[in-house]
Amino acid sequence: MSVVRTDAARAGIGLGSAIAVAISWSVHKSIVWAAIQGFFGWFYVIYYAFTRPGGLSG
Repeated sequence: MSVVRTDAARAGIGLGSAIAVAISWSVHKSIVWAAIQGFFGWFYVIYYAFTRPGGLSG
């Protein structure tokens, strides 16, 4: 199990990036936007949570 985590971390794949790509794909259906927002990772996830109705800001 730790080998998988080590390989993923070495490849630069993080949880924030994975969530950002999933959110971006569901909203935009665009590989380009998914790649850009995956690069920003947690910043996009937090932005999405604050700017959507029913998100963190209510």
